Amino acid sequence: MTHEDFMQLAIDAARQGRQKGEMPFGACIVKQGRVVTAVHNIARERMDITAHAEMHAIQEACRLLKALDLSGCTIYASCEPCPMCFSACFWAHLDRVVFASRIEDAERFGIRQMPITSATMKQLSRASIEVIGDVLRGESVELFKDLNRTSRRR
Repeated sequence: MTHEDFMQLAIDAARQGRQKGEMPFGACIVKQGRVVTAVHNIARERMDITAHAEMHAIQEACRLLKALDLSGCTIYASCEPCPMCFSACFWAHLDRVVFASRIEDAERFGIRQMPITSATMKQLSRASIEVIGDVLRGESVELFKDLNRTSRRR
């Protein structure tokens, strides 16, 4: 499978989350070409502001792999990880972060973000984690457009 295939799983998870009233964010963790987990934000479900898709995916992967060290894993995020989520990727020793839309895309659609990019976080932390952006960016941005259309109807 390709980066696009795995990213599609993250985007599909984000869509599932939207159907449940969550914000449009999904994440998928892959190890050695196999999907470990694909999940969405669960902040509203858990009433936990830290329950972002990436955090949920890392927690699930650690549980399923019975490990706190996720070396050898890649996370696919439907949007560029916020500083909290990037930090979790760092602490989990993920090899790679691949994202679709960018922080500024989410901001453009009224989703509050801290404007600190993954590239900046990588530089500040001196992390060896690889960062790849813009994989299926347009498809992810559509999730934000849909969120805006849905919000206006209410």
